Amino acid sequence: MASRLHIDEVMLLGDLVGYNAAPSAVLQRLIALSPTVMIRGNHDKVYADIEPATSFHLMARRAIEWTRQQLSHEELAWLAALPEGPVAVDASGRTLQVCHGAPFDEDFYVVDAIDARQAIEHMSASVCLNGHTHLPAVFRTEGFAVRHECLEKFMPDDREPNDGENDTQTHMVEWPNQGRLLVNVGFVGQPRDADPRAAFGVWGADAGTIKLWRVPYDIATVQRRIVTARLPTALAKRLATGT
Repeated sequence: MASRLHIDEVMLLGDLVGYNAAPSAVLQRLIALSPTVMIRGNHDKVYADIEPATSFHLMARRAIEWTRQQLSHEELAWLAALPEGPVAVDASGRTLQVCHGAPFDEDFYVVDAIDARQAIEHMSASVCLNGHTHLPAVFRTEGFAVRHECLEKFMPDDREPNDGENDTQTHMVEWPNQGRLLVNVGFVGQPRDADPRAAFGVWGADAGTIKLWRVPYDIATVQRRIVTARLPTALAKRLATGT
């Protein structure tokens, strides 16, 4: 997908492995992309034994234990070396900030406009990209207010066939002329917004846009791998509902 979209650089916003049954293959694929920006997530810290898994629910802890057994010492060391966000990125005369949860706390969950206000107040750039919640979201300041933009109107991508509700779709976010913008680009493997398609974002630095993508993938194969690995079946079932 990255080659088809002519992506110049890759940025990883954390939580690179977890829940699914091919963690080593995923890490090797990500490393092969030669990311120019990488930051850690809360899952990465636990896998690398930087933090304990006590805050995770039982199903997640079972997945953590299994995943640790699948990763090599080199792969675990790679996860341990991931830096903490936020990180500033410059391109085409524009600067944005990337973080996992929020600029002031990598583990902070931004789920509504109140949370977003706290995050925005700590931004060092006018635009920030984050993750952590697995929920694509756009928060934009309007004067003293913070508006949570609706993402229901994803548009079909004219380069993809339209064959039903699982079509590839996009949502364009314009760079702010004034004020600040916080964009959660979603999650490739574990979306939580009741849309099972993979979610990611593309920053068009020249055009001053952030394009949010929803892309279908072979969920059934991933589910079979999870069941075969004897991970909790709920991890497989939730992929079909995106919850």
